[in-house]
Amino acid sequence: MSIEKRPLSLKINGKQVGPIDVPIAMPMIDFLHEYLDLTGTHFGCGQGVCHACTVVELQQDGTSIETRTCIYDAHFFDGKTITTIEGQAELNEDGEIISLTPIQQAFIDNFSFQCGYCAPGFVTGATVFLDQLKREPVKRADLQSAIEAALNVHICRCTGYVRYYEAIRDVALATPGCVID
Repeated sequence: MSIEKRPLSLKINGKQVGPIDVPIAMPMIDFLHEYLDLTGTHFGCGQGVCHACTVVELQQDGTSIETRTCIYDAHFFDGKTITTIEGQAELNEDGEIISLTPIQQAFIDNFSFQCGYCAPGFVTGATVFLDQLKREPVKRADLQSAIEAALNVHICRCTGYVRYYEAIRDVALATPGCVID
């Protein structure tokens, strides 16, 4: 008995991938790990609850959303554009980091992780949140509650969230147009 496959094509981290024959119903996280060696997106609960497995998905209108990769099969992403945690930092031709995104740097500066397992999902969620703030800024007095509302679906078992939220707040306050007085 053979496993049924069908072609999959999408853009990942700015590069066209495919068509590649991929088993039907293979979870996207398995495709990322096993076919592309992109292992920074973490498998957490396997039920879409913890959000450790999220990637940035670019929508047709140019906005971004975070999408879970453990509950959607790879073919759900056919024709789409996504960015994994590996695609967020700027790399040179040898794959070495040239610069981190402001969110990634703020997470380091605020030591916003302990074990780090949930960090890729939080970076993804924060990246999407900042993209939203650039289009729809919030009042300074409402920033903390906006951060909590945007990231309350992410589960961290180590940090208590305070440092994640502090890092995101720092970047939002430092990014022109995200916060209004």
